Amino acid sequence: MNSCQNKIKVVFENINRYYGKTKILDNINLHISEGELVAIVGPSGCGKSTIFNIIAGLVEPSSGSYRIEGKLSYMYQKDLLLPYKTILDNVALPMIIEGQSKSLARESVKPYFKTFELEGYENMYPHELSGGMRQRANFMRTYFSSNDIMLLDEPFGALDSITKASIQDWFRKVRRKMNSTIFLITHDIDEAINLADRVYVLSNKPAHIKEEISLYPSHVDKTQIGEVARIKAHIMDLIRA
Repeated sequence: MNSCQNKIKVVFENINRYYGKTKILDNINLHISEGELVAIVGPSGCGKSTIFNIIAGLVEPSSGSYRIEGKLSYMYQKDLLLPYKTILDNVALPMIIEGQSKSLARESVKPYFKTFELEGYENMYPHELSGGMRQRANFMRTYFSSNDIMLLDEPFGALDSITKASIQDWFRKVRRKMNSTIFLITHDIDEAINLADRVYVLSNKPAHIKEEISLYPSHVDKTQIGEVARIKAHIMDLIRA
């Protein structure tokens, strides 16, 4: 997938953001093309969530312009599944909220349980699932909220390392069956390298983009451990500098 040939779904041009007199974002320019997964990494508290909130329409920039071409959905670290509803009804909930009947919404989402590797869990409740399975269900519900532009804020951050590795493998497989545009905020550099097509590295506050790193196969061979280690070390150096 060549991002240059696809429709631009999200674009920031010279975005600045202040909170009072404190400057949070400094001249941010970025874009996300249709079907891309773009990650953003940087020091804790540098302004990643502010960028997320601007895309989500929760805050406005102090100056600069941005454009969002599509419908958004959001996935946070906490799964927010309703404990009194089955996984099937949790996943169908966005369609019910939009006006579909409960029966039609259920029938619409059922075929996707196989795609998302949740077949057999339809009638279980959230407390009966492991943390990793709950996040699968959470991602599936986010998909049905909107599979156009998906905003993921530390979606796997609460999982232990073994579960996180497993769900990242699952996520890559599922993503190949989608054409969603995905924006990922993460503190986990390994996760960003593992999942993303491109990574933006932010500085400390006021945050500016230090570097945009392409991870497309034409630029990086992720099967080579040495290559991945080199990229991780480079990103770490950028963040520490």
